[in-house]
Amino acid sequence: MSKDKILWTDDEIDLLRAYVIFLEEKGYEVVTSTNGPDAVELCRQQRFDIIFLDENMPGQSGLETLGYIKEIDPSVPVVMITKSEEENIMDMAIGNKIADYLIKPVNPSQILLTLKKNLHKREIISEQTTTAYRTDFNKLGMQINDSFTHADWAEVYRRLVYWELELTQAENNMDELLLMQKTEANSAFAKFIKRNYVSWFENPDTRPLISPDLFKKRVFPLLDKEEKVFFILIDNFRFDQWRLIKEILSEFFTFDQEELYYSILPTATQYARNAIFSGLMPLQIEKMFPDLWISEEDEEHKNIHEEELLQSQIDRFRKHYSFSFHKIFDTVAGQKLVEKIPQLSGNQLNVCVLNFVDMLSHARTESKMIRELAHSEDAYRSLTLSWFRHSSTYDLFKSLAESDYKVIVTTDHGTIQVNNPIKIIGDKNTSTNLRYKAGKNLNYNKKEVFEMLQPAKVGLPSANVSTAYVCCTQDDFFAYPNNYNYYVNYYKNTFQHGGISLEEMLIPFVTMTPKK
Repeated sequence: MSKDKILWTDDEIDLLRAYVIFLEEKGYEVVTSTNGPDAVELCRQQRFDIIFLDENMPGQSGLETLGYIKEIDPSVPVVMITKSEEENIMDMAIGNKIADYLIKPVNPSQILLTLKKNLHKREIISEQTTTAYRTDFNKLGMQINDSFTHADWAEVYRRLVYWELELTQAENNMDELLLMQKTEANSAFAKFIKRNYVSWFENPDTRPLISPDLFKKRVFPLLDKEEKVFFILIDNFRFDQWRLIKEILSEFFTFDQEELYYSILPTATQYARNAIFSGLMPLQIEKMFPDLWISEEDEEHKNIHEEELLQSQIDRFRKHYSFSFHKIFDTVAGQKLVEKIPQLSGNQLNVCVLNFVDMLSHARTESKMIRELAHSEDAYRSLTLSWFRHSSTYDLFKSLAESDYKVIVTTDHGTIQVNNPIKIIGDKNTSTNLRYKAGKNLNYNKKEVFEMLQPAKVGLPSANVSTAYVCCTQDDFFAYPNNYNYYVNYYKNTFQHGGISLEEMLIPFVTMTPKK
C-alpha cells in the first residue's frame, strides 16, 4: 500500500524538521520546499495527497501560490498555515477553497487531526459507522420483533432510514445486512397491518394519524391560531428522500414538528390524496360528493377535483379561510408560482401539489435512461436530491423562507422498489396498478396478499357487490399469467406504490418556520 504523500512549503522549513520526522515515523512521505514557485513546480511534476502551505512567505505569498496550485490540481486539499489571525486573510484563504487553516505555532496533534479530517475521514467514518450499526443490529432486530403499535413501527422505520443513509455515506459492505433487516421489518409490518388495519376504522380514536386527518388535526388548528400556512404536498415522496432535502432546508427553516403519518390503503394517489384534501375516506367522498369521485372504471384523471374537495372540507367544518390551490408539473409552472408569492400573501392558506417525484418514479419504469440513472435506492434518492437543488421547488422554499408562513411539507404516499412477482387473475375491468387490484372475481394466493373483501369496512367504494381489494406486501408486485415473463422482466426492480410497506405507508408530515 503506497504512503500518503505530503508537500510542506515554508520558508523556515528547517525549523520544522522535527515535524517532518514525526510524520515520516507515522508512515507519511513528506516532500519539502521553501518558497511558492518551487511548490508550484513540484505540483506540476508529481501528485500530492495534501499540501501544507505557509501563508507568509517572502516573494510569492501563500495565497498567490494557492491560486497556482489549484489551477494545476483543483482537488488537492491545501492546509494554510499562518502566524496571522487577521479576518481578511482567513476570508481570502477560505474563498480560495482551502481544506483547513492552522495558526502558528502548530503542534503534532493539530497536524494529525488535519490529516485525519482530510485524508482518512471516509475510512474513519466508515469504520465507526459499521461498528455502530453492528452494535445496533441486534437491538433493532429486537425492536422489530417487539413492535406492537403504530408508534412502534414509526420508530422502527426512522431507525432503518437513519442507518440506510449513514451506511450509504460510509460506503462499506453492510448493504446486504441492512437489506435483510429491512426485509424482515417489512414482513413483520405487513402482519401488523393485516391484524390492525380494519380496527382503525372501527375505533378511530385509537388509530394513528391517517390521510383524511391531516387538515382537521394539523392544518386547521394552525389557521385557527391565525397562522398563515403554505401547504406543500410532494406526490410519491418518501421519508428517506425528505431526510436528504431536510439538510438543504435547514439553512432556511427551523423544524417545529417532524412526524410520520400513515397513508390509507391502497397507497395510491386516487385514494390517499383525495382523502387528504376532502378529509374523508373514499367511500364517504363517493356518497357525499358523487360528482367529485372518479372510480377505477372511469377513464378520467383520478385527481381532477382536489381543489373542490378541499373547499368542501373547509365548508364542512364551517371555516372561512381564504386559500389558493396550485398544481405544478414542470419548472415553468413552478417559477410562475414563485413569482406569484407576493400576490398570495393575503391568503391564510396556500396549497401546492408538486408532481415531479411521482413523474420520476413512473419515468424510471418507462425510460431505459432513467432506469440507469436510478438503478438503486441510493441512486433514486440522489436523483431526487439533484432535482430539488436545481428546480423551481428550491426557489419556492427560498422565497417562503423570507415570508411569514408556516410551511408544511408532506406527501400522499411513498414508493417501494419491487422485485418479487406474484400471480393474479382478473377480468378486463380490474384496476391496472401493480401493487393493488380492485375488481370482482379476482383469483390469487390468499397467503400472499392483504384482502379487503368488505371494502366498506375500510372506507373504500365498491363498483358492485362482489368488488374486492387486494394489496401486495413487502416487495411483491402483481403479474398476470399471460405474457408473464415479459411482464415480470419489464417491471422487476421498478418503483411502485399502492401496497403495504414501510416505505409506502409511513410518510413524512413536517411543519417548518422560516429562520428570518
